[in-house]
Amino acid sequence: MTGFSAPLRRSKGPAAVARSVTLIRSDALSDVAEYAYAATAPAEARLVFLAGSCPLDDDGSTVAVGDYAGQAARCVANLRTALAAADAALEDVISTRVLVATTRQEDLVAAWQVVRDAFGDHDVPSTLMGVTVLGYADQLVEVEAVAAVVDAPVS
Repeated sequence: MTGFSAPLRRSKGPAAVARSVTLIRSDALSDVAEYAYAATAPAEARLVFLAGSCPLDDDGSTVAVGDYAGQAARCVANLRTALAAADAALEDVISTRVLVATTRQEDLVAAWQVVRDAFGDHDVPSTLMGVTVLGYADQLVEVEAVAAVVDAPVS
């Protein structure tokens, strides 16, 4: 595969730690997609498999009923919380799957844009899918992710 790949870095504590995720782009594939086509992690990375992040508030109620973008925003916020519990961040995510309960492309795009904007330059490989129904009452959006973290050596 030809193209460009770039390791990402973050600051963790007093010293900078190399990001374990390397995003890969290919000149042989269209540049229309708003994400890298592949990503890698080094063998020593700890993989974190996250359950689908749902648009639920602290008491388990679905937020932003009827609002694809609002639900996507809450999914991203809950994803950040789950990642933090695993000592990870959005920049450690190696891939995502965004599920949207709709048959309308504009609803998919509304949810996707929120998720895409949250990741910024860390445009991981992603799949956006319209589905028939999701698990919670009034749920329209769910975001699955896998992260890869290289833990700092213990001194």
